[in-house]
Amino acid sequence: MRLHRRMIAAALLAAVATGSAWADTAGVQFSADMVRRGPDGQVTSGKMFVGDGRTRMEMTQQGREVVRISDQQRGMEWMLFPADKNYLERGAPPAGADAAKPAPAVMPSAETDPCAGVPGLTCRRIGIEDVNGRAAVKWEMSATDQGQTLTGAQWLDVERGLPLKHLMPNGQIVELKLIGIEKIDGRSAEKWEMTTTAPKQQPLATFQWYDPELKLAVREEFPGGYVSELKNIRVGPQPDDLFAVPAGFVRKAAPAPGPTPQPGG
Repeated sequence: MRLHRRMIAAALLAAVATGSAWADTAGVQFSADMVRRGPDGQVTSGKMFVGDGRTRMEMTQQGREVVRISDQQRGMEWMLFPADKNYLERGAPPAGADAAKPAPAVMPSAETDPCAGVPGLTCRRIGIEDVNGRAAVKWEMSATDQGQTLTGAQWLDVERGLPLKHLMPNGQIVELKLIGIEKIDGRSAEKWEMTTTAPKQQPLATFQWYDPELKLAVREEFPGGYVSELKNIRVGPQPDDLFAVPAGFVRKAAPAPGPTPQPGG
């Protein structure tokens, strides 16, 4: 159902916007090792470098080294293939924008309309309620199409603007709860539990360890035994050349758009 998907999209957009804003305004540069483990014990690793509004991730995909560089200030992204010495480029600065001038940092706010920018959705501020011991602004979400109206709700944390709870039109609930403070790789992190509850289904729980200094999750545990974490975190300025396309690399043409992928394809 299209309206249902719109409601879910609005919830996801709010969560993504919050995470992006944290990353943009962290003001902390660092490097770290990325480690992912599956339930079968298989381990994949890579490296992450976070500079001033710029990020570099080095990974191996299907035995091939791939480097992804994102420049949030310029609105650009590059995908590098070191073995072939070529790269893909996408994104562009907004028209008339000064690419050399950093974009203003805007912290997420519980008072920001979560439906803003999502066509067909409207939000109404209900008030402040308690969600697992934290004050949150409740926003009622609604969408009307062809005479049918669906409603949902979202609760945004007053302190951080973090989406603490989502109520979907089908009765599904996604909720965040602060468990406590733990040490991860020698750093103090907040442990959060995200529980997804759907009618006639068993609840699913995901755990995240949020580093207040880095303003991102340094460890995540997903249902099924999947784990993703950052290790060997080293805070400090990162060299500019990490976030630039190396000399001698050739730009590849962007792949031609193909047919829309189908579920299961």
